[in-house]
Formats: sequence, structure tokens, C-alpha cells
Amino acid sequence: MRTRAELIFYIPMVTYTKQPISIADQMAMLKRRGLLFDDEQKAVECLKIISYFRLANYWKPMEGDKVNHVFKPKSRFENVVALYNFDKELRTLIFSAIQSIEIALRTKVIQIVSSNYGAFWFVDESLFSNAAIFSKCITNIDDEMKRSKEDFLVEHFPKYDNPPYPPAWKTLEVSSFGTLSKLYCNLSDNNIKKLIAREFALPQHLYLESWIKSLSVLRNCIAHHARIWNRKFPWKPQLPKKLQNPWIQTKTISKEKLYAQLCCVAYLMDAIQPDNDFKQKLKALLSEYSIVDVAAMGFPKMWHNEPLWK
Repeated sequence: MRTRAELIFYIPMVTYTKQPISIADQMAMLKRRGLLFDDEQKAVECLKIISYFRLANYWKPMEGDKVNHVFKPKSRFENVVALYNFDKELRTLIFSAIQSIEIALRTKVIQIVSSNYGAFWFVDESLFSNAAIFSKCITNIDDEMKRSKEDFLVEHFPKYDNPPYPPAWKTLEVSSFGTLSKLYCNLSDNNIKKLIAREFALPQHLYLESWIKSLSVLRNCIAHHARIWNRKFPWKPQLPKKLQNPWIQTKTISKEKLYAQLCCVAYLMDAIQPDNDFKQKLKALLSEYSIVDVAAMGFPKMWHNEPLWK
């Protein structure tokens, strides 16, 4: 017999009984719910290559009744596909920028920390604040080394067997962005972390820690082809009031929305590659897909007038 406490928190389980339905049935159900189609055959072909539930992420904002999934008047399938394509192109644009930021961070971490603590600092537990995080990073590095087929690693091991790891400039080239960010954030020498942060035109390391943690989560979403345009992200970057390079002045930014991270990406790109075209491409993409509600991404009104975006 269940106790009173168990009864309060008891949630009865329900067996899932729904069966797969054909694309024709999917179309019929969407039409019953009020979704309009300009070309039903093109919609069928679309559903053959983009799954119903992947597209569902993009028509949810069009639902007037979220419980029964009834669409608002004049909701069109073609707008769903346009929003999907926008999100896809946005992911590609952001991924390219994060790749540049990741490579720059990797280079600076390897150069600066190795210059101060030697070639094998990443396996010296005394240099890190949290032993559990350090241990997890070493486990991740072991896994990443085993998977890697990079020539500089393949050529290293037949020549050297001590120490057990290649130097940082080899080992950390194959580590993930997540592992790299954890290594940086877990370093106990804040002066070293500040030196690295200043390479990105940030006054102190806490900002860089916050930004790379949030961008690591964003990168993982992109790598798994997840929707990002109106997503709420679990890790929120710190947004300074003022920075040495052009920055945002609006104080009412939703840090859990994409716009906050786009600001971080744009700022970091300007710091490492001043002639980059990230901002121009983002503006062009938003202009091309004028149906997109930028407020759902956290963009404030008159965002384009901010010093960062000029």
C-alpha cells in the first residue's frame, strides 16, 4: 500500500498505443486542423524527406489551440517549410562562426597555458580547481584520442611512449569544444585565464567562461540538427554593460534566447577576425526570410541600431 507522500507524487503511467500513419494520413490530419497548402503534391514530397515531427517544431507557433493542435487562420504549410529552411541556414551560419571561435580559443589556450606550465599541463591535476571535472576531462581526452586518426597522432605513438600523452599542441587539437571549455573553466590560475580572455577583447575570464559554455551547448544543438531559432537555452551567457569593442546597449535582453548568443558570437568574431562577414550574412538571412518573427529569438526592437550590429 502506498504512503500518503507516495500518493501525492504518484503519476500513473499510460501505455502508448498510437500507430504510425501514412503521409497521406498526415496530410489529411493537418488539413483537418486547419493548415492550408499551396501545392499538396510538393507538401507530400517534402514530408518524404523531412519528418512530420521535425516539421512540427516549426508549425507549433502557428497553432491557435495548443491542446488540440488547431492552426490559426491562414496558416500555410509553405510558411512552415520556409521557417524550417531559415533555421537550417541559420544553423549553418552560426556553426561556421563557432568553428572559427573554437579554433581560436584552442590555439590561445594551448599557446598561453603551455608557455606557462609546459607541454603536459592538461594532465597535471594540481593546476585545476575541481578534481571531478579534471577526471572527466581526462576520460574524454582518452576517448577522443582513441577515435582520432589524425596523422600527427598516428605518427607520434610509434616514436614516443613516455609520457603516455602527446603534448598539448597535439592532444588538444582533437579534443571536443566541450572538453576544451571545461579545461579552460577549471584552470585554477585566474591570471592565465584573464590573459586568454583579453585575447578576445574581454576584460575578465568570467565572461569568456560564460560565453564558451553557452556556445558549447549551442554548438551541440546545431550538430544534432536541433531547432534553434526560438529555442530557450539552459545556459545563459553573462552580458557585460560595457566592453572595449562595439557592444550592445539594450539592458532588457532575454539571456535564454538566441539573440544573446548571437551577440556573443558577433563580438568574438570581431575580436579574432575583424574583417569577418558574420553580421552581414545574418542581416541578409533575416531580410531574405521576412516572415520570421525575430522577437521569438529575443531580438529587441531597433536591434540593428546597436553599436555591435552597425
